[in-house]
Amino acid sequence: MATYIVSYDLINNKDYSSLTDKIKSYWTYAKILESLWAVSTEQSAKILANNLLSTMDNDDRIFVLKSWQEAAWKNALCTDKWLLDNL
Repeated sequence: MATYIVSYDLINNKDYSSLTDKIKSYWTYAKILESLWAVSTEQSAKILANNLLSTMDNDDRIFVLKSWQEAAWKNALCTDKWLLDNL
């Protein structure tokens, strides 16, 4: 299972609840920053992005990146343990 970093910008219609509900439908996820999440899934980055795009408008932006092995952070919204265990 891969962990992906998901970042997004909701431009006009800021329907955060639909998007965050979709993110939370995945088995393992964490909110890292306000518009930055980590999601673990068997899906590819493209399928994950398309799934999340189903809740977004055409002018919104999304970026999905397969997690790498090295990371650094300060004051993440999720626990350090989650990040260490899943990134």
